[in-house]
Amino acid sequence: MPFSGLYAYRKQLLAEGDAHRADASQLAERYTTAAEQLGHDQAAVRLAGVYALARLADDWAEQRQVCIDVLCAYLRMPYEPDPYGAEHKAGEREVRRTIIRVIRDHLQQPDAPTAWCEHNFDFTNVVFDGCSFSTSHFRGTVTFSRATFSYRTVDFGRATFSGDVDFGRARFDSDVDFGRATFNGDVDFSRTTFNEGGMVDFGGSSFSGMVDFGRATFNGGTVDFGSAIFSGRMVTFGRATFNGGDIDFVGARFSGGVVIFDDATFSGISFNWGPLHTPTGA
Repeated sequence: MPFSGLYAYRKQLLAEGDAHRADASQLAERYTTAAEQLGHDQAAVRLAGVYALARLADDWAEQRQVCIDVLCAYLRMPYEPDPYGAEHKAGEREVRRTIIRVIRDHLQQPDAPTAWCEHNFDFTNVVFDGCSFSTSHFRGTVTFSRATFSYRTVDFGRATFSGDVDFGRARFDSDVDFGRATFNGDVDFSRTTFNEGGMVDFGGSSFSGMVDFGRATFNGGTVDFGSAIFSGRMVTFGRATFNGGDIDFVGARFSGGVVIFDDATFSGISFNWGPLHTPTGA
């Protein structure tokens, strides 16, 4: 390569390096600003921080998981949903619901360049007082361990979980819709509590991994597995407690293993398997 050509090439590399560093510095500044906004006392400023961090995640693929982690960490912070509670913060419900909407919007189109579907989500101990993850695609690690679901309906209808999902020790005080959801990995509902009056709908859902409701507690309400498909190696309700309410498996299909109710306790429960669908171990 002639000297002049080599000089031009090196100059181009240096310019590109300077531009990359400038871009990285600008992105880092945007991150700092958004994080500061999320910690502001005023709800309107926190909302601005949510949108700013979401836009940053779209623009900064290398640090997208970090931005997602910050939003999830915000949801994991202590939250008082009762407007009359001593720790209640004005406008906080709208901030939290906005975060959930932003996350859901980024889980709708897995092939989009700004999709968050391949990333991980940690909702441990989060209080969900009304939200929707309907038609979302979770392809990374996702946990709702010890989460509390309250206030109207939490919607996972037609959601897809490509990996394992953890709802262990979660508490459902509201209606929850998993209708036609797809679970391709193992599903953990162990020690989960379904409280009186709630409707938990798994109707038409598909489970291809192990499903664990071990030691779960069903306190009234209705749990519907109608027309669900279980093709994994095992579905267990071992040591689960059923205190009233309805459990419906009408039309459900079990093709991959057994359903186990060892040491389960039943009190005033209406259990409907439907014709010709009683699995081994029931």
